[in-house]
Amino acid sequence: MKRSTIHDVPTAFTPEQDQQAIDLIRGLAMDAPLYAKSGHQGTAMALAPLGHLLYSRIMNHDPARPDWPDRDRFVLSNGHASILQYSLLYLNGYGLELEDIKQFRQWQSNTPGHPEAEQTAGVEVTTGPLGQGFANAVGMALAERELRTRYGTDVQHHHTFVIAGDGCFMEGVSHEAGSLAGHQGLGGLIAFYDDNHITIDGATELTYTDKVGERFEAYGWHVEHLGETANELDILEAAIRRAMAVEDKPSLLIIRSHIAYPSPDLLDNHEAHGNPFTIDQVNRTKDVMGIPNEPFWAPQDFVDTYRRISAERGAAASAAWDERMAASSIDHASWNAAWGSGAMDGWDATMPTWELGEKIATRVAIQKAFMAGLAGLPGLISGAADLTGNTGTLLNGETSQSLENPGGRQVHYGIREHGMASAMVGMARHGGVLPAGGTFFVFFDYMKPSVRLAALSKAKVLFVFTHDSVGVGEDGPTHQPIEHLAALRAIPELQVIRPADANETVTALKLAVAHHGPTALVLSRQNITVVTDGSAPILGAGIVHGVDAPQLILVATGSEVSLAVDAANVLADAGIATNVVSLPSWDRFAAQDAATRESILPKHVPTISIEAATTFGWDRYADLCIGIDRFGASAPGALVLDKLGMNVDNIVTQATALIAGGNS
Repeated sequence: MKRSTIHDVPTAFTPEQDQQAIDLIRGLAMDAPLYAKSGHQGTAMALAPLGHLLYSRIMNHDPARPDWPDRDRFVLSNGHASILQYSLLYLNGYGLELEDIKQFRQWQSNTPGHPEAEQTAGVEVTTGPLGQGFANAVGMALAERELRTRYGTDVQHHHTFVIAGDGCFMEGVSHEAGSLAGHQGLGGLIAFYDDNHITIDGATELTYTDKVGERFEAYGWHVEHLGETANELDILEAAIRRAMAVEDKPSLLIIRSHIAYPSPDLLDNHEAHGNPFTIDQVNRTKDVMGIPNEPFWAPQDFVDTYRRISAERGAAASAAWDERMAASSIDHASWNAAWGSGAMDGWDATMPTWELGEKIATRVAIQKAFMAGLAGLPGLISGAADLTGNTGTLLNGETSQSLENPGGRQVHYGIREHGMASAMVGMARHGGVLPAGGTFFVFFDYMKPSVRLAALSKAKVLFVFTHDSVGVGEDGPTHQPIEHLAALRAIPELQVIRPADANETVTALKLAVAHHGPTALVLSRQNITVVTDGSAPILGAGIVHGVDAPQLILVATGSEVSLAVDAANVLADAGIATNVVSLPSWDRFAAQDAATRESILPKHVPTISIEAATTFGWDRYADLCIGIDRFGASAPGALVLDKLGMNVDNIVTQATALIAGGNS
């Protein structure tokens, strides 16, 4: 069955309508920042023709179905130009109305300062931090290719378009992502370089003389220098169609644009970047354009015509997809699961369990859990930043993703932690895949911006962080992430789980699959004694060693839970009845009602926290905190832990003193 495109529908804009649309977008791009007294109009004005071209001639999209799985994806990586995207969504009928444009950058509006997924229909990813959207687009293209290979071109065959500027290509994440995309040969990815020679400080020549095209050619991209064509719709369209025909390379189309075009006052001026025009500057520009000097000029009859054409095209394309999907012989249960939670019903029925007293590293346990659930996790795509075997993200027997093997579910990201993280956010936001990616916990430093944006946009990503404490050992303090747990826990909407043992690790994976948003799994390098039944992560905390009338509570996470159990046994011999609580997930525990929290950590019982990390934040749960408030050291892991106080003697000594002080 032929794949329908918007060009199968015999409706098109006349040249006069094309220009009216561009003028309308440019007018809104000036008016919205002017009335908000905040915003970036210059880039949006320059890119108005490209935006209109993409939405009216190029992209398969249906405003009535913004989540249609086979739509083309559009990403505005230079998200400060958000008014461009909002104007396009308004014109195409995605639910934004003129009042929304007037509320640009205002409290609780649908047109915030930068595009936010999950808030504004038609926004695929949350962009703003430069380079992130470009890297997200790489992940989207990778996800599309894997799904297309697995399910066939009848139900998955589209392109990812991303606009990026000088700032995006200065940021390091673009180097990582661009290199990855070129190596993978992601022919479904088309990037536009808005080469306007402007940054906030001034002309790019102040800081930037890179030959970007040559750089991307070296990455293995198809590159075209289009020159002064920012206003030439037919030339731009021809170049885009050439790029769309390139199947074995991503494409970069370099367009020499002029910021604030056609302003007679601020053309090619860096003042047009982040400062709203004055009302006089706006009016003079509208005079040049030949449109009325009225705020938010948008003739309703033209808007209605634009929306009708867009709706007809979109409805035809998505209806054709519905027919292909209905006629398809794909595994529909697998498809629905991949596009839903990522899991089939009963996917976890054969999860491994471990007996009390067994010893296994949680990084090993997660790999066994992945393999046990793999058949029921059709969306799972797993990989690592050059640490696949070390981080438990190896899918035994699965093919590595590549141009030659586009259906591979194993991704080798190389030593590109930031690129990996942001690509996984794009994969998750694309839909149909459940990305999991691993690295050593210390390299969260390189991933933090992407992890934060995953939380902000509710991207369902499994961030697997291993080698989680000074137990890393001989690699020393550069590789011992004592402060990173506190940093992860500070990110809103991020589910963070540091399981006590292998059983809790399995439960953590189940919770990650069920969660609407990202999860960080923080796992051990070293073997840990199994001391739990795995139930604690469900509530965020649970009693793993209990007595009838506790005089003391030891609360711990990860590898320190078994240490706390050992200490509790010694304390019991000394006559101090002690409960041990595993608290693998602060965010899940905080979400429980007060009675549940009190039943696990009653306020009237003295409590000591134990964690091989900074004690920062533990005062909310503990009267005394045992941790590591200094950088680590290079030595065997067990010795480092012992020297830094992670041992039974230190816990017993401090617990005894706490109880004695409380009884004095």
